[in-house]
Amino acid sequence: MSETVKKKKKLSKLYKWFRFMRRIYRFVVFPIYPYKRYGHKERYNDRAYIMVGNHKSVMDVFPIAMATDQPVHYIAKSELFEKGISKWFTKKCECIPVSRDGTDVRAMMHAIKILKQGGIIGIFPEGKRNKTEAKFLPFKSGAATLAIKTQTPIIPVVQVRKIKAFKTAHVYYGEPLEFTEFYDKKLTPEDIERADKILYDRMSEIYDVLENILNATKRKRK
Repeated sequence: MSETVKKKKKLSKLYKWFRFMRRIYRFVVFPIYPYKRYGHKERYNDRAYIMVGNHKSVMDVFPIAMATDQPVHYIAKSELFEKGISKWFTKKCECIPVSRDGTDVRAMMHAIKILKQGGIIGIFPEGKRNKTEAKFLPFKSGAATLAIKTQTPIIPVVQVRKIKAFKTAHVYYGEPLEFTEFYDKKLTPEDIERADKILYDRMSEIYDVLENILNATKRKRK
C-alpha cells in the first residue's frame, strides 16, 4: 500500500471519528451543556485555520470542534498523553503534545505540517484553565507565530463565563485575524511580542463585546 493511500485512509478514519463525536455532542452533550453562538456564523470549512480560545473548563473543546466539519488538532499539554481517558482521547483526536512551558519545536513543526495540508489547529494560549476572576491568564507565545509562519488566519473563540451543566453558555466567534504585516519577513523578538499583543488585544475586545451583549440582555429582562 502506498504512503499516499495510507495517509488518505488515516485522514478518513479521523473524519469519521470527529463526525461520530459531533453527533454524540448534538444529541447527548449539548442538551446538558448548551451554548449560544455569536459573531461569525458560517462554518470554517473553506481553508486552514488556527482556532484560538480562552480556557475555563474541559468542555471548551466543543465550541471549537462544532464550528467546522473538519477534524481539529488541539495542541495539548504533554501530561494529558500519559494515562487514563485523557491519553485515549488525545490520541484518538490526534492532538499535538506540547511541553508545559509552551516552547516545543516538534509541536510547532507538526502543527505547521497540518496547516499546510489545509487542516485546523485548536489552541488555548492560557495553557491551563482560568479559575480566577481575571479576564484571561497570561498568554503563552506561539499561536501568532504559527499563524505568521503558515500565513493562516486565526479565529478568536471567546467566552465570558464557564460552560456549566444545564446553563446556556455564550461563545463569540471573531472574524478571521491575519498578521499580513509580518508575512515574508524574518521575525524579531519584538515582532513576536507585538503579534502576541495584537492577538491578546483582539480577544480582549471580543470579550468586552460579548459581556456588553449579555449585560444588555439582562437589563432588558428586568
